[in-house]
Amino acid sequence: MLPHPETHPEFYESVAPKRLIAWIIDLALIVIIGAILTPLTAFTALFFFPLFVAIVGFVYRVITLASGSATLGMRMMAIELRQSDDQKLEMFGALLHTTGLYISFALPFIQLVSCILMATHSSGKGVTDLILGTTMINRRY
Repeated sequence: MLPHPETHPEFYESVAPKRLIAWIIDLALIVIIGAILTPLTAFTALFFFPLFVAIVGFVYRVITLASGSATLGMRMMAIELRQSDDQKLEMFGALLHTTGLYISFALPFIQLVSCILMATHSSGKGVTDLILGTTMINRRY
């Protein structure tokens, strides 16, 4: 069972800003990975680099979330994504969460609502988290 925000606030303390910093770190890593992979496409990825980076980012997020319930940026910020039963994400959950993130990016209103929720909700949940029942918490040591 996930720790409750009122009885265990330490698991939710500063999660929203950590989540933002983790997203920035991940974005930088994804762009670097995209740049490293570009020569493997005979440089054709340069013609659609933003789309290429989005695809690389999708794969990166699914793989890293499925392998440890956190992207590399999240790991650096000591946060992790948990399912409602407090279990780590597996491949299907990682795929669903990443799909939800990309839908939010495609629909700015949903992304705005998600950002507001993450900043104001007691457990820092965004729209995708509310739909999937996932929660971002400070990593347990």
